[in-house]
Formats: sequence, structure tokens, C-alpha cells
Amino acid sequence: MNFFKRKKNWIFDMDGTLTIAKHDFDAIKRELDIPLDTDILTSLSKLPTEEAKKKHIQLDLIELEIARLSIPSPGSSELLKELKTQTYNLGILTRNSFPNSIETLKAAGLIDYFHSDFIFCRERALPKPNPEGIYRLMDLWNANPIDTVMIGDYVFDLDAGTAAGVETIYLDPEGKFPFKDSATHCIRNLGEILNL
Repeated sequence: MNFFKRKKNWIFDMDGTLTIAKHDFDAIKRELDIPLDTDILTSLSKLPTEEAKKKHIQLDLIELEIARLSIPSPGSSELLKELKTQTYNLGILTRNSFPNSIETLKAAGLIDYFHSDFIFCRERALPKPNPEGIYRLMDLWNANPIDTVMIGDYVFDLDAGTAAGVETIYLDPEGKFPFKDSATHCIRNLGEILNL
């Protein structure tokens, strides 16, 4: 049986996976005036409460602008359409905020594929690479790790999947795959999953 038919529970990263990557993280860090060598959420978590609150609001506004310009990544609509006809479980695990995730999916025309209960964002679970969001989705679906897959474009997605004991699919449209050692499968286009 091919990979596509074996997996019943599909968890996707959103930005850069379901949608074409638009975030310039270094530019965002400069705008927030935080260190360039640390990921944004880690930097914000180390700030005093009031300052962190202000910068989170600023981050939400920056990301909302990006969300409104989202377009689907090649192959995403075809893959989701096929998964939906098979009645598989579909979820999202993103480091973005919940309101911005909804905006992103609407702008990209992908909102109808995902139930809002299965969109896990930074307010609903510890951010990746922590696997908490994967565990929580599997609990909601009463799912088994062997039937579950995590798909993403960055090492945090792959590390979260590995920590949760699920197979991982690493998307890199450029085909360079710098984090391939952390992935079960490597693809350049989401449509390739149909033939894995």
C-alpha cells in the first residue's frame, strides 16, 4: 500500500508549507528590535511581561499584513482535495497566531479544508519544535502515531514530528533539503505526496 493510503491523520505546517513562504524573519526581528540569532517566539518569551505583550501585538500586526497576501503553495489544493475525499483527519500546527492563521487560509483559498478545532497555533499549544500540538491533535482524533504524518518546510516541523513519533515530510521547493537528516521523506511540491 502506498504511503498516501497508509496515513489517516495529516498535520501541516502552514506558512511556507500550505502557502508560499512570504515571511522575512530577519526583517521582522529588526522591526521588533530583537536578536537576529534567535527565533522570534523564543526571544519574546525572554522579555519582561509588559514588553513581551507589546511586541506580541506588534508581531500579530506584521503577520496579519503577510497573512492577507497568502497564496497556496503548488500542489496544496490538489493534495487537500484528495485527502478530503478520503475523509482523512486534517490539522494544522503553526507558530502563527489563530486569527492570522484563519486570515492566511482564507486568502489562500484553503479555509474550507480545515475545521477550526484542528488548527493549533501559538495560543493553543507550545510552539514547535515542542510536539505538544501533535499530541493534542492525535488525542482529538483518537489517532495512532503510525497512521499520522507531520508535513513542514523547516527543521522545527520535522523535530516536532520526530519527537511525537510520527513520520515527517520535508517540503523544500528549491530541492536543497538542508534538514533532510531530520525527515522521513523529502519533496519539492505537495502534489508529490500523492505518489510517495
